[in-house]
Amino acid sequence: MHCNATDPDGRHIVTRFGTSDFGWYHFTNRHNIHKCSTLAAAIHGNVDRDNHHGRLEYDGVAFETGVPRPRQVKFTVIVQYTRKTTDGLYDAGRGQKIGVINAFCRNQPNNKCPAWMHP
Repeated sequence: MHCNATDPDGRHIVTRFGTSDFGWYHFTNRHNIHKCSTLAAAIHGNVDRDNHHGRLEYDGVAFETGVPRPRQVKFTVIVQYTRKTTDGLYDAGRGQKIGVINAFCRNQPNNKCPAWMHP
């Protein structure tokens, strides 16, 4: 596991290193999110979308301050809060949850976050 956080409903959510398909390796390369604190900022808030089958989405906002023109960007963290992925290819093990499968910035080219998010 690489990161972990707990949401307001007491769900302990991990971020596994994963693969190029999901997890840390996926979103750091594809979507340019490189900090556990970014994930935790969203997860510490309430669930924004819940499909009632284990997929939870948490929204957050990153701010760049201390510059002449402060910027902000909205991002989403997607969690699979079940033992297995929906395609059944990955199993976290008995009593475990898959955790964060993706994180990305909204309204950005290719959903890739700006470089200022990880100075």
